[in-house]
Amino acid sequence: MAVFESIFDISYLTFDASAGIAMLALSGGRPVLILYGLLSLLLGAGDAFHLIPRVRRYIKGNEPSTEYRLGLGLKVSSITMTLFYLLLYVIYTQLYGVGSLAAAVILTASAVLRLILCLFPQNNWYHYEGSAKWSLARNLPFAVTGICMIVLFLMSGTAYGRAMTAAILVSFGCYIPVTIFAKKYPAVGALMMPKTIAYVCMIVLGLRMI
Repeated sequence: MAVFESIFDISYLTFDASAGIAMLALSGGRPVLILYGLLSLLLGAGDAFHLIPRVRRYIKGNEPSTEYRLGLGLKVSSITMTLFYLLLYVIYTQLYGVGSLAAAVILTASAVLRLILCLFPQNNWYHYEGSAKWSLARNLPFAVTGICMIVLFLMSGTAYGRAMTAAILVSFGCYIPVTIFAKKYPAVGALMMPKTIAYVCMIVLGLRMI
């Protein structure tokens, strides 16, 4: 399982980087593709902080810095995922040529609140046990972000919008149980793989625009 997950993680990060570079290189100046390229690179960069220490642990075992590296990776990826959805909203406005003041306010407010909560030391980022209470607190506004994006893409009434809606639903559907139960039931952590595949599908939607 360790070997499989390591290969999976490295393949995923390689895909994100390659897709981001491809979309930027082949954008032809189209804003949507430029934004999508940046979205893919942001996703990969943030997840790399969390996944590379995991792969390192599988290869070298636990080291004195392992706990810190994993905690830092989780903190960084929590921040970049928040920015990911803000950028995805900008892509939504570019695709459909419309914006929603209410959606913009909700997304901005929930993102800012989550980013602030992520910075508190009470999150206990750098220890395996973390903080269940603060995990719930910082993920509640993130759930609001996800719900808002789901509603927007679903209301678009397009095939792209339905595909994006499904991908966001899967990603949050897998992510939420992990944040709640993974500490007590480590096997639940396996849901991070379908969550990752959901994000790959989001990026593939951008690649299809090339």
